[in-house]
Amino acid sequence: MGVPGSTAAVLAAPWFKPLLFLATLLPLARLIVLARLELLGANPIEFVAHSTGTWTLVWLLATLALTPLSRLTGIPHWLRLRRLLGLMAFFYATLHLLTYLWWDQFFDWREIWRDVGKRPFITAGVTAYALMLPLAATSTDAMMRRLGRHWRRLHRLVYVVALAGCVHYFWLVKKDISQPLLYGALIALLLAARLLPPRRRVSATPPA
Repeated sequence: MGVPGSTAAVLAAPWFKPLLFLATLLPLARLIVLARLELLGANPIEFVAHSTGTWTLVWLLATLALTPLSRLTGIPHWLRLRRLLGLMAFFYATLHLLTYLWWDQFFDWREIWRDVGKRPFITAGVTAYALMLPLAATSTDAMMRRLGRHWRRLHRLVYVVALAGCVHYFWLVKKDISQPLLYGALIALLLAARLLPPRRRVSATPPA
């Protein structure tokens, strides 16, 4: 039990969440550095859109992995990271959407609505983002108390969001579909992992 106890102590440490927050900003810092050095390639819009979209899925999958990880390890402290990772997924999704609205379409709303209705991958992406909005809006402790048991039901939409994001990615790519299929398989695995029985919880204080 020494190792799980040590893990629980690290997760409960006051410095861990700020450190994790800084780590989630590294992909954005990388994009800023590459932009300043003019190293975004021949198609900067596509580069930024691909990067922010990928990291949206990564943080979504990390958020979904926390509940199974807590069940498998018996360490409830993993669940303390759900809000941070979920909000970072929303943050990168917002950057992803803004890349399309601003750089690609220059806020031409008529053309944007035409795209949403005509191009399935954009329809799926906009649907995923629309479903993320109530999740981000109700992520506070006050909203958890106000919604009560309905809060948990609402936040199960995160699986629908992740699936819609994978469909968005799958319909976007034209040839190599290995990555969107991989994300879809990981989501299915995380859904199945929720059915596993929880282990006995581990204390945050390591044994003497």
